Amino acid sequence: MSTAPCPASGAVAEPSSAPDPMALIADWKKRLKAGRDRLFADFDQGVPVGSLVLQRSLLIDDVLREVWDHHVGETDDAALVAVGGYGRQELQPASDIDILVIVDADADARLAAPLEGLVTCLWDIGLEVGHSVRTPEECAREAADDVTVMTNMMEARLIRGSSALCHRMRDVVSPERMWNSEQFFAAKTREQRTRWQKYGGTAYNLEPNIKENPGGLRDIQMIGWVAKRHFDAETLHELVGHGFLTESEYGTLIEGQTLLWRIRFALHRLAGRREDRLLFEYQRTLGTQFGFEDGPNNLAVEQFMQQYYRTVQELNRLNEMLLQLFREAILLHDEVGPPVPVNKRFQSRSGYLEVTSASVFRRYPIALLEIFHILQVHTELEGVRASTIRLIRENRHRIDDDFRADLRARSLFMEILRHPSGLTHAIRRMNRYGVLAAYIPAFANIVGRMQYDLLHVYTVDEHTLSLLRNLRRFTVTKHDDEFPLCSAIARRIPKLELLYLAGLFHDIAKGRGGDHSLLGADDARAFCRLHGLPEFDSRLVGWLVEKHLLMSMTAQRKDISDPEVIQSFAAVVGDTTRLDYLYLLTVADARATNPERWNSWKDALLRELYHGTRRALLRGLENPQAQDELIQQKQTEARRLVARYGGDPAACNRLWNKLSQDLFLHNSPDEIAWQTRQILACEPEQLPLVVIRPVTARGGTEIFIYTTDRANLFGRITALLDQVGLNIMDARILTTEGGMAVNTYQVLDQDGSPIHDTLRMEEIRSCLVADLAEDAGEEIQVARSMPRRHRYFPTETRVTFSTDEPNRRTIMRLATLDRPGLLAEVGAVFQECGIRLQNAKIATVGAEVDDVFFITNDDETPITCETALSCLRREIHDRLEGHGTP
Repeated sequence: MSTAPCPASGAVAEPSSAPDPMALIADWKKRLKAGRDRLFADFDQGVPVGSLVLQRSLLIDDVLREVWDHHVGETDDAALVAVGGYGRQELQPASDIDILVIVDADADARLAAPLEGLVTCLWDIGLEVGHSVRTPEECAREAADDVTVMTNMMEARLIRGSSALCHRMRDVVSPERMWNSEQFFAAKTREQRTRWQKYGGTAYNLEPNIKENPGGLRDIQMIGWVAKRHFDAETLHELVGHGFLTESEYGTLIEGQTLLWRIRFALHRLAGRREDRLLFEYQRTLGTQFGFEDGPNNLAVEQFMQQYYRTVQELNRLNEMLLQLFREAILLHDEVGPPVPVNKRFQSRSGYLEVTSASVFRRYPIALLEIFHILQVHTELEGVRASTIRLIRENRHRIDDDFRADLRARSLFMEILRHPSGLTHAIRRMNRYGVLAAYIPAFANIVGRMQYDLLHVYTVDEHTLSLLRNLRRFTVTKHDDEFPLCSAIARRIPKLELLYLAGLFHDIAKGRGGDHSLLGADDARAFCRLHGLPEFDSRLVGWLVEKHLLMSMTAQRKDISDPEVIQSFAAVVGDTTRLDYLYLLTVADARATNPERWNSWKDALLRELYHGTRRALLRGLENPQAQDELIQQKQTEARRLVARYGGDPAACNRLWNKLSQDLFLHNSPDEIAWQTRQILACEPEQLPLVVIRPVTARGGTEIFIYTTDRANLFGRITALLDQVGLNIMDARILTTEGGMAVNTYQVLDQDGSPIHDTLRMEEIRSCLVADLAEDAGEEIQVARSMPRRHRYFPTETRVTFSTDEPNRRTIMRLATLDRPGLLAEVGAVFQECGIRLQNAKIATVGAEVDDVFFITNDDETPITCETALSCLRREIHDRLEGHGTP
């Protein structure tokens, strides 16, 4: 952050009268390229990045002086000043070069043409310059109105021209005239909070912005700006002398800054432009460049990103601590108020909790846990005082095996989990200060651990903490409207702490090799037994960790309208208590995995599975509901609903006699009645019939199609739906004895919500009717492009088959890269191979689809011929691998 004061400008020769402008431009461009190439070569040789960003700044200084001399020459009426990162002499290869030209008001007009030539020349030689031209008085007005402008001017460094003008500018924007340290600190703190909110309030996004995300370079700069404004500090190391940093903390800060500078340098080089986002397309390459290698359980890119996340987590901790110290020094003027006793070890001061003595953690290490419980009890406290945060960090090593075996520590940890308020904040603080990883050593492995996929949008530890937050919200009355069923279930859960333990351990074995669910279950049971939980409770927590994926996988990959599926799932669950725990854990986990991908469809699927399983468990596992009995119940209720709206029961029976039993097995009475009424009301001349219901009990928008069956109808319809930007969540395909297709599609819009706009629904309906009314033409080519992120996750196409004996059909499971038009491609293969599609379950997991198709031969019998299945597998593979893979 060093910013030297404005030095006196040296003597400058008059610009030459006869230089060749084109030759000068060519020479400057050549020098800039040579300088850049030299920087890259030095970077590869391991030259410290701090030297490289300084070299880049000095090179630009030299070129700017020469360009200034050529276009402006020696003058006392203007000054060329570097500001921003260039002013700090921290120029990355593709950073913007921010300059300020300060001019005397009387010379403004005379200098307009030379300055215009200066700026044009800088762009001609390839420098991306951000520039402004102001008088000192204009600088003052701009800075007074905008703290960002003020911040830039604080870092002003004279390059060429009048040092007097530079000093005038510094004087008019000094703390004595505007933005004193109190105002500046308050404004920059608000600015940081706003910036953090913009980037999701977390440092752990999977495509982080290394400059703007929490814990990024901007946070380090923030510390420097406040120190400069309040203490007139020119370097971060001066904070050690002022007592705000220890030498160790200063070293951590500089190490973190150095890593982020190295990443940013490599990122600019790799992208060939200014790029501060660690996008997926760069992460693999950077992982290799930084010396990481793929291991059996951890990819090089994952190791690289874990190093990044752990670094920004440490920087985030330091930022929190320093800003609190600054607050006390700047806003409170070190008058933090008298201590208010809490107990022998802790007291509060100005709303923050602190130790009564610097030796508390040494004398009574259990206080390292006690502090978080006190924060839960004393909700009026805002947090931990910075000096105590430092002591926590310095004493974490005291959390060892003896500490973990201490009954007092075990009791305190369980009290934290059982306390009725503050759990989320307590666990997050424990993680931020490194106490959670110290107390649960297995947790240390997942701190900052990323998974290189599009399913998990946070690191494993951040995902785990978000899951705990979701569980906690189920218990808070004011959030009852979010998930009413979850809230109702949470109130009857006998021991909520068991649910929280399952959430804490559910992914704790990620990256260790083997099945993380089984390994995590072992860890969870051992932890529960260590903490004195009854054997029944320990086994329940272990079972929840082991089965935490079971419910979501069943809902997404199996036909949960099939009684056999419900019965099998219920047999694994065993009782309603386990079902309640598992349902809450599953919903919280799905929402914490990727909040943007949670939608009403997934919510409805899990609710349907929960209710169906609960009914089966209450009925008794030894007394499963027969399929015929279920169908009869549904028909009776559907017939009643049709009659309520004036329908003819006899007409219902005639229609239903032509339909497959699948219609009744896989639809609710409401859906059966609604579809029946649509068909009975449709005259032949009204075909094809397309009706759209905006929101259904399944959580999506239902598109119902009744038309004459034709070749590859499924492929055409799915291509059209894809073309209009819809995500297909479920497809039910039936054909009547008279050759009529009865197709139902559950869809969501691109943002994951049902369609509410009537104009959009009519547009979709008209598109489908127009296409289905014509004879099938050429295959529809979906024009939407593949999402950018998906291109960097190569996924092998895998096709597997199994037999669904009770329903006399074959189950084809397809795993492949998600892409526009995928279902249309699959439908075309089914048509070519003479396959009849009965039903489909559509699931997208990150960049990969995991779709299940229930298929038969053309005569509606299962496909048992191995040759036919091998041929189908090969055709699917060839079609998908030949289209659209990156």
